[in-house]
Parts: sequence; structure tokens; C-alpha cells
Amino acid sequence: MKTKKTSGILLLFASAYFLLSFTADDDPLTKFLKSFQQYFTTHTQEKIYLHTDKPYYAVGDQIWFKAYVVDAQNLKSTPNSNILYVDLIDAKDSVQKTLRLPLVAGLGWGNFELKDSIKEGNYRLRAYTTWMRNYDEAFFYDKTFKVGNAWANQLITKATYSFTQEEKSEKINSKINFSNLDGYPYANKEVTYNVVIEGKTITKGKIKTDEKGNIELGFNNTKASFGNSGRINAAIKIGENTTIDKIIPIKSTSNSVDVQFFPEGGNLVQDVRSKVAFKALGADGLGKAIAGYVQDNNGEKLALINTRNLGMGIFSLTPKAGKTYEAVVKFEDGSERNIKLPTVLAEGATLSIMSSQADSITVKVAVNNGFLQQNLNKFFTVVAQNSGNILYTASSKITSLAFSAKLDRSRFISGINQFTLFDENMQPIAERLIFIPPTDTIGLAINTDKTTYTQRSKATLSIKSTGSNGLPVMGAFSIAVVDAGKVNIPNDEEESIFTNLLLTSDIKGYVEKPNYYLSNITESKTIDTDVLMLTQGWRRFNWKNLNVPQKDTFKPEKTLSISGRVTRGKDKPVVDGTVTIFSSGKKPFLVQTKTNALGEFMVDSLYFPDSTRFMVQARNVKDRKFVEIELYNSTFPVVLKNKNQADLTVNINDSMTAYLKNSKSQYEEWLKNGIVNRSILLGEVVVVDKKPEVQETSNLNGSGNADKVLTEKDFGNAFSIEQALQGRIAGLTINDGIAYIRGREAQIIVDGMNMEPESLSDIPIQDVESIEILKSIAYTAIYGGGGAGGVIIINTKRGKPGFVSKVFVPGVVTYQPIGFLKTKEFYVPNYADPKLNASVADLRTTIYWNPNIITDKLGNANVSFYNGDNTGKYRVILEGTDLNGHLARKVINYNVIPKK
Repeated sequence: MKTKKTSGILLLFASAYFLLSFTADDDPLTKFLKSFQQYFTTHTQEKIYLHTDKPYYAVGDQIWFKAYVVDAQNLKSTPNSNILYVDLIDAKDSVQKTLRLPLVAGLGWGNFELKDSIKEGNYRLRAYTTWMRNYDEAFFYDKTFKVGNAWANQLITKATYSFTQEEKSEKINSKINFSNLDGYPYANKEVTYNVVIEGKTITKGKIKTDEKGNIELGFNNTKASFGNSGRINAAIKIGENTTIDKIIPIKSTSNSVDVQFFPEGGNLVQDVRSKVAFKALGADGLGKAIAGYVQDNNGEKLALINTRNLGMGIFSLTPKAGKTYEAVVKFEDGSERNIKLPTVLAEGATLSIMSSQADSITVKVAVNNGFLQQNLNKFFTVVAQNSGNILYTASSKITSLAFSAKLDRSRFISGINQFTLFDENMQPIAERLIFIPPTDTIGLAINTDKTTYTQRSKATLSIKSTGSNGLPVMGAFSIAVVDAGKVNIPNDEEESIFTNLLLTSDIKGYVEKPNYYLSNITESKTIDTDVLMLTQGWRRFNWKNLNVPQKDTFKPEKTLSISGRVTRGKDKPVVDGTVTIFSSGKKPFLVQTKTNALGEFMVDSLYFPDSTRFMVQARNVKDRKFVEIELYNSTFPVVLKNKNQADLTVNINDSMTAYLKNSKSQYEEWLKNGIVNRSILLGEVVVVDKKPEVQETSNLNGSGNADKVLTEKDFGNAFSIEQALQGRIAGLTINDGIAYIRGREAQIIVDGMNMEPESLSDIPIQDVESIEILKSIAYTAIYGGGGAGGVIIINTKRGKPGFVSKVFVPGVVTYQPIGFLKTKEFYVPNYADPKLNASVADLRTTIYWNPNIITDKLGNANVSFYNGDNTGKYRVILEGTDLNGHLARKVINYNVIPKK
């Protein structure tokens, strides 16, 4: 994508109103443009898009994704960052898992495993680089999706809400039905619930379902505010020892609708005709249909109000002196409300754009007589930019009431273009966003080797990529093939590489159904897109930033590193001390370095997988160990409230029944063939007297496989490890700080590392997450002779990424940073292999996933895979980019019929 920088004279329309004498390269403008260029040279920005294999998932699935990290200015692969972070965030805005991915030319891929610890609910994928943390978190990639569960007990909840407004609160009435996947109700079952609004519990209690599996809850929100949301945490007891937990979203606490008006350019100006866009937004974050009219203070009707699309619309108005204006709005429930329009400026200027023409864009600046007289012969400037690319600049003296120019559309870049009108001091006074649909894109063709396939037959797809000039293009792509009968999402609601990198990544607010604006573009959709631009008042770049010095706290992350500071006494730096870093794992390594004059050290250019544990040892110049080590452990960004709250699904399992029934059938097939067993994938089922769950462990037997498991709730009041263990485990005694099991010294293992027996008393209890005691031969055998006296496994709180534990002996700390993800390969069955167990039903919903397709110099690539047993329509989604920042997306379908 080429950067276009222009400075020239506005073209004139032949009209008595227009008189322009634009001049180029005046001093204020030149100075301004230098500041602009310097800002974007120093503050380059990045965008991220994740292509996932599916729009939603079930417990037991894998989320496969490819990351495209690009320079925001030209959409080429980022030159800054070599490391990407991807978070899996739950409905409580808590990070469940963070992946760290290496980037090569801005590309990376990975997967999240939705294990049985994952519960049904709404989740988010958030992705960012360390460099992006210098800017607003709104720039992070953030996607909301749902995860259902048909693997355990098949609980389906259906919740509906109704609202009433009381004097000082909102009354919410909720009806919730509990049934299994086949629709049979859970009748006369006890449900424990608590209701949380904006993070605070407002009510809780117990209730029984009726004979139809229903409960009804009514509660008041006394701190009512538009856009409030929350959740109902419900636990239904379906058996003597079995309870199922559910989180049911409350997307809004009222059915109120907020209506806002947006004059083009920013303000209504007396005697200047302006377009006025409006947006009717429900408390659930979605657009609502309205109708009505605009009237002045004398009751004269001046314009009609009718929504065009998703609660948005537009009308025109010429404000007059001495008049005030309001909208009389009628809502879908039949109610009406009078809403004042924005204040009219007695003196001012407007900026309007006509962008619907096929080959041109018309820019118009209009002022009223008062503004003209106050600013006669003063200069104003119009600047258009896109992501730091200056596309158009022009300056002129104010000599008449209106100024206009017709500009070649080809000079503007795909995506959001920002036009700003500046006064003589280069202060913005009006602004307008327009959207240019993508034109200079990669053309993709996908050809199947057959018109129709049968079950389990081999499919070969031929891919061809070409530029806008028709010549072959080398590009990097990702492809997903899914069973469209089980994985279905309306076209308008899809996210794509185009909707993300060209539209939603450049505006802060929520965009409902973004693909509506970029698929099957019509004249009507073009108008709707322009209305969207008029109602989205925020953009990636604010002109005020040019005059505000900004220090980049976070540097671009190129490699993995470990750094810190060594001190002694009262924070005195240890100069020229020796720091030794050991790693555990299959490929251990040792690195040594020296501290500088500030006692600091750093080892970079590291490459280690996730779950690697380190021991950092420091000694002073005299090789003494009584020093303190402070590791510069990277913090992680806090999780803010979900900006895509409107995308939450209330009735998750009910909304994806076909997918979940297929998932259940696949699980039962695996169970029948011994591929899985009933002890896995329990999801939200809670069984009474179950062993405590250990999230992170170094136990070679696996999590919780021990004779005794203690978690923080068991030793929360203890002052030491010794106190936490004393008297709790039969046969375990502690003498002089050393633990004995049945009279023999126990092996102490902390975070996977063998420690000396006397180190037990050096471990701060507040650093410990869980303790596992191994006494029986069934558990100690795996440790060989070292476990003959029993094993005490201590797991520290490294579940929090980058947790540092200052334990054991002076001058030593343990550390488990997030390493690089060990990338898995998507499994593709080979039905030509006679060794494959063909009796197991193949009900995959993701038939094929490949994140690393590279077209050759002729633009060609081929992929092959085997179809599954499900028949019907299969959908192929191919996305990607080339080295020059051109984007690509192609979707095709093919059919699979029963095998004869």
C-alpha cells in the first residue's frame, strides 16, 4: 500500500459562492506537517488480526488461530515486534491462559486447548504486542466468542429478561429454564444463585425449579446506569453428589434506548445547511429502530427521522437564529420522547464530504456570515490522512461563505480517512471521517478437484493468488474448512481480515455486524457506511497528540530475556557480581553474566518453551551468597470491561444446539471406542468430595495424583510450611526443619526442582499455591530411588504469569516466565492408511486447518485433506496478505454426499 503525500490547490466549482486562492507550503502548514511526520516516525503503531478456524466452540475443542501483525500505516508486516501475546479471557474478565508466540515477518500461529476446566460461557481472545502497550488498550485485538458444553450432563439454560423502571431503581425480572440437550426439564431441582451487576453482588438465594424446569427471579438495580450489565451465577443440583454451575449473562439492566445526534463536521451552525446523523442504541449495545421528526421551538416540522440500518439514519437541517430544535422520537414499544438537538453555534464553520461518487470525493467548507466577518482573509487548512499517511493538504484565505473541491478518489487509501479543518493557528475546528472500500487487494481463486465429494473422500484444493494487475502474487495465507451445517454464522456478523484491519481497528466504539459494510456492497450499503462514519466520533489518531510529548514506556520486544538487579544491605547495588541462570526441562542450559554499576543484569536472545523453570543465583564479587535478587518481571495489562459486550450470547447452548449435538455424538463415539474415558471433560460439573484441583503442578504423576493434596484454603492461616504440614498427614513428621515420612527423609521438590531437605523452612508460605504429598509406591515409583522416603511437591503461585518466588537459600530465586508456545499440528486423518480405525465415526466440525500456506512465484499453492462423515455443505475460508500490505479473503462452498 503506497503512501501518498500531496499539497495543492483545491479544484473549484463554477459558482457565485466560491472564491478560492489556495496556497501551498505556507509556513504554519509546513511546520505542522513536519510535526506530524515526526510523530508517526517516532510512534509507529501496530494492528493485529487473528484468523480463527471457527466462530464458536465446545468444551474439548481446540481453538486454532493465525496472527497477522502489521504496521498500521501501510499494513505491511510489523518491523517492530517479534513477540505476540494472546490471552484467553473468561466472562468475569479474568485471564485463563496467556500464550507467547514468536513472530516471523509479523506472522505467528497457535492454539488454545479448551480443557475440562473450561466452563460453558462467553470468552474473549485478546492479542497485543509489548510495543502496543504504549497506546490505548482499545488498539488491542479483542474478539468475543461463545463456548458450549455437551460433554457432561447436557444442561441447556434459556433465560429471558423483562424490565420495569421504578422511582430510584431498575426492576429486572428473569425467567430461566433448565433442561437437557433433548429438551427434558430438570424439574424440582434446587438452584443456588447470586446476581452480580457491574462487579457487585446485589442479591442471592436458593430456589427450586417448577415441573417445567423454570425459575423466576426478580431483583432491583439501585445504581441504575445506561449500559449496566452483569451475570447470574447459578448452580443447579441434579443429583445427590452432583451440581452443575452456569454463568448466565445479563447484557443490560433495562430496555431503555439512548438516542444521539451527530452534525456533520461536529457542530450545527446558524444559517448553514448540514447533514445530521443519529444513532439509537439500546442498553444492550445494539442498534434500535426509531421513527419521528425534527421540529423547532414553534412546533414546525422540518425533517423526518427514520432509521436506515442498525439504529442509524440521517437527515438535513438549516438552523436559524433564535430557534431551538428537538426530535420527537417514537420507539418500537410505542412510547415517545422529545430529545433536544445539539446547541447551534451563532458563528462557525462546517466541513462536509460527499464520498458516494464512483471516481471522486467532494470536500466542502461552509461558514456563516458572522464567522466570515470575524475571520475575513484569515487562512484555513484542510488536511486528510489515513494512519499517518498525509493524503491531501490545502490552505486558503476565508473570503466567501463556501468553498468546495472535487478530488480524485484514487488518491485516498482503503479504510478510514480522516478529514480535518484547521484554523489559522492549526487548531482543529471541524472533522469528518469517510470509509474507502478496499480496491487494491489480492485476488484469490480456489478450485476443487471435484464438483462433489463423498464421505471420507480426499479433497484437493488449488489456490491461485493474483494482484490487482492480474499478475501472480506471493503471499502468506491461512485456511479453514468447516462443516457449514454445524458451524454457521450470518454473513453480516462475520469478522474478517478486511473488517478488522480496515474498519474496527481504527475506531474505538463497538461496530455491530461489521461485515455488512464490506460484503456485497450496494449503493444503499455505501450510504449506510457513510452514516456509520458520521456516528463514530472516535478515531485512532487525535491531532492533540502532536503537541503532547509522549514517552514510550515499553520497547519493541525482539527476543526473550531475563533481567533484574542484585543488591545487599540497604539496597546497595552489587557491582560486578556474578549471576548464573539455570533452566530445567528436557534441554537444560546455563548462562552467566555480570552486574553493572547499578547492580543490574540482563540475558537476552533467549529461546525457551513455555513451562520452562529457571533458578537465578547471584553472588557478589567475593563469591558470597548473602545478596538480594530483584527480577524485572514484566507486568501484564489489566483486563478492561469487554468493549464488545453487545456480542455476548445469553443462551449459549441453546444457540448452538446442532453443533453441540454433533459434539456429544463424537464424544460418545470416542467413549465407545476407548479413545476417552468418563473421567475427563466434566466441564461445569462439580462432584462432592472430589480431590482439590491443582492448576499448575510439577507432579510427574499428573495434577492431583497424590496421597494428599493441600491448597491455599487448607493452609491459608499457617505461618510456615512446617506449620501447614504438621499433624495433617499420617506418617509425616518434621524435626529440625526436615520432613520425614515413615521415618525416612522426604524428597523436597519445588516447581520441579530438587531441593535440599533443610530448605523446607526457607519457603515463604505466602508464595505457595499447593502441596502434594506422595507416600504410596503407586505415586513415588516414578521418582525412583529419590522418592523412596516419600516426596513433598510444593507448587508456587506461578499460575500468575511471571511469578517470582524468593525461596530456599540466600542469593537464589526461582522464576517461571511465559515461554514460547509449543505449536501443535492440526490432525488430518489419512483414510488411505489401512491401519486407521475406520469404525470410529468422524464427526469433525473443523475438517482442515492450515495456518502456513505460501503461494509460490506463480501465485500457486495446493492443499489436500480428507472429508468427514457429516454430509452437506462444507465451507472454505482463505485469508492472508502479501509483503506489500495487500489483503485477501475468499470463501467458497462444496458439497459432501453419502458414500454409496
